[in-house]
Amino acid sequence: MTTLDTVPPTAVRGARTVRAWRTVSSSRTALIGLAIVAVHVLIALLAPLLTSYDPIANDANHALLGPSWSHWAGTDQYGRDVLARVLYGGRYALGVSVAATLLTVALGTVIGCAAALRGGWFDDVLGRVLDAILSIPSVLALLVVVTALGTGPVVIVLAVAITYVPQVVRVVRGAALAVVPADYVTAARARGESTWSILRREILPNITDVVCVEFAMRASWVVLLISSLSFLGFGADPPTPDWGLMVAENRTAITVVPMASLAPIIALATLVVGLNLAADGLSKAWGVDRIREGS
Repeated sequence: MTTLDTVPPTAVRGARTVRAWRTVSSSRTALIGLAIVAVHVLIALLAPLLTSYDPIANDANHALLGPSWSHWAGTDQYGRDVLARVLYGGRYALGVSVAATLLTVALGTVIGCAAALRGGWFDDVLGRVLDAILSIPSVLALLVVVTALGTGPVVIVLAVAITYVPQVVRVVRGAALAVVPADYVTAARARGESTWSILRREILPNITDVVCVEFAMRASWVVLLISSLSFLGFGADPPTPDWGLMVAENRTAITVVPMASLAPIIALATLVVGLNLAADGLSKAWGVDRIREGS
């Protein structure tokens, strides 16, 4: 007779993966959201093949041109091809946002699981610290960090992590608290396993669905936050092709070349919609209640 103890760990993980994919594939919302995100990723990767224009090369002789066969989305006030900047802007938006979200969710997951497992004074002190940080608006906290440390992709990634880690900790902690009292966690403690071993082998595999949904939802907020920083002048430095920076640079000429501002807005909006659809579809397919988990 085969039991869970005799099944190889790789087989168990493989069965979980297949079951999770089948559940996700049954959600049309999740599939549409993932498809939109996949298209953005593909366009960003193929940007050099999709346009022959340099996204940062100025050409004063072709400034403020409307859409044409030569420039499908027109040019901006510096003569740069708008479509090329939008395509390459996806690389910056996705690269920085994914890095910031990965760091945020990874740190928040480890800290949240540790707080749920350890409990006691550690959980109480951490809770008070998180409440203090969460009382500060995200944009304000991010501006303070960026102003103190300067600009650049690395600083932005660290600033986003500092800003959003407390929120991820609360969500993951709520999910982990439902797993900690389980018999297999108690058995692992009785065997004398380390805290890290229990987190990695017993708790994390059972809250993977919550972490995945949190990653998708958090990514949509991070994309908007990073673009807002660039729009305010605290994000990407000119002439970096960035959607928020493009809107800031071309908003004064929106009546002359509207596509210079509308194109990055449309790109940003579709990416955020895709991420939100993916998060919503995944949460419904896996039965993850984000309100309950974050309480």
